Amino acid sequence: MTTRSSLTLLALLGAGALALGLSACSGSADAGQDAAADSNAGFAVDSDTLVFGVVPDSVDTETNYQPLMDYIAQETGKTVEYHESTDYAALIEAAVAGKIDVASFSGFTYVTATNAGAKITPISSIVTTEGQEPGYYSQAIAPKASSVSSLADFAGKKVCFVDPSSTSGYLFPSYNLLNEGIDPETDVTPVFAGKHDVSVAKVGEGVECEVGFAEDSEVAKSDQVKVIAETMVPGAPIVVSDTLPDDLRAQLTDILGEVTIDQIIESGVTSADSDGFRSVFFETKPVDDAYYDTIRDICEKTNAKQCQG
Repeated sequence: MTTRSSLTLLALLGAGALALGLSACSGSADAGQDAAADSNAGFAVDSDTLVFGVVPDSVDTETNYQPLMDYIAQETGKTVEYHESTDYAALIEAAVAGKIDVASFSGFTYVTATNAGAKITPISSIVTTEGQEPGYYSQAIAPKASSVSSLADFAGKKVCFVDPSSTSGYLFPSYNLLNEGIDPETDVTPVFAGKHDVSVAKVGEGVECEVGFAEDSEVAKSDQVKVIAETMVPGAPIVVSDTLPDDLRAQLTDILGEVTIDQIIESGVTSADSDGFRSVFFETKPVDDAYYDTIRDICEKTNAKQCQG
């Protein structure tokens, strides 16, 4: 005969078993969620995606970088998302916030980003011509018919810079103007064009800007300006996030550290076989953090507030 006390005991045992079962299910669900979170840790989006960050230097920026992104996608098996920041400051913010996995910085932007706490490491720099070393020129320019013949003539003029965080479009120009006794903030009227090609175009028109600065690759495309002076700038780095898994960082360093356009094409990336890509990419060459000490020295000498992040 079943007594009331025995029924109560059975009910309690059943409730306990149900509670244990629910607890186990909940634990399994939590463990699954934790595992998924762990697998995405260190990525800007998730473990299946790499975010490639750039600042547009011209209207062709995305097109120019697409073959390189295709190559990264092919070699890593991940989806590569193009992230175009509105300006250098926005790219720095994205790096500090961990919202990019791979990026193309200017040298100045890289130094500024690391000063601001970004966890990134330079692995290589793009070379556009065979036999060239990493680096490019910051060029001082004037309209072709202008009487300006030296940096000293920039005093009192409306000067086109690219962006306050641009290496070749502001930092080096500011340093060179200071060496001529010209304060880039008070002795000229600064105009920030936003992009190198826009700076070249405005100087060529000679209205909004009487003189200016831009990267040599964009200056070379114009027949409306002349080069007044030029300074070699450490090559813009391709960087990887330090928060990525070690094996992926090693793979990215291996595939991007030293690769030629021919090797990219031979790997099966047919988008690299174009005149557009050939005009901006021949190969990458390895660089490291110490390569950008020149920029740190100029930051120290100019005391540029932009260097502080």
